[in-house]
Amino acid sequence: MAEDNSYESMLCVKPEVHVYRIPPRASNRGYRAADWKLDEPAWSGRMKITAKDKMAYIKLEDRNTGELFAQAPVEQYPGCVVEAVTDSSRYFVIRIEDGNGRHAFIGLGFADRGDSFDFNVALQDHFKWVKQEGELAKQEASDIVAPKLDLSFKEGQTIKISIGNIKKKEAGGAKVRPMGGGLLPPPPGAKAGGVIPPPGAEPTVSALPTNTASILDFGSFVPAAQPSSDMWGDFTSAGSNSSKDAVKSGWVQFS
Repeated sequence: MAEDNSYESMLCVKPEVHVYRIPPRASNRGYRAADWKLDEPAWSGRMKITAKDKMAYIKLEDRNTGELFAQAPVEQYPGCVVEAVTDSSRYFVIRIEDGNGRHAFIGLGFADRGDSFDFNVALQDHFKWVKQEGELAKQEASDIVAPKLDLSFKEGQTIKISIGNIKKKEAGGAKVRPMGGGLLPPPPGAKAGGVIPPPGAEPTVSALPTNTASILDFGSFVPAAQPSSDMWGDFTSAGSNSSKDAVKSGWVQFS
């Protein structure tokens, strides 16, 4: 037989545990520690939990001599090798083996709840590690089988980057901003006199109608027969008393 050189690690040690003979399971609901003779343990000693590769071993030894009393190999947890009772957190049912293919179920009890908690956590942590190692091994195997994608540049290989929207953006950025005050410039062909200059802008000289020059010219005579050239209307066509009414009303007749 090939010699097993795998390393055996220590997971947990408890100096005092008790072993009980248990009656056959009465139903499928589980074991009850109240059915055992808790005041009369069949054996008392030391418990060790060791790990070798993926297996864990619950070993019951004499606390003085270290002689092995029983051993329970654990392949998975939770499982059929270690089962908690239904009425207490300090007692478990474990399946021991003698190495010749025979096994038996015994009751295992701890004097303190902290010891039973450590027993439970030690087994959980070990098999959590086993699960993680298995997942890592599967991932490494898949990485070896799958070909790796080579994205590196070969010798002499180049890459071109096309940026086609730069001119369009530059042309679009040369837009004429609207004048201050929120007013837009007048459209082509509009009369300059009808646009109010925005605040802060330089004043512009608006072209007045040519007919207003005759109104402001006090020395010239404006014929009454040309009402279209007088923008203030025809004042001489009101009648014979129009001049008197104009003087009374404050209007000045230009002559």
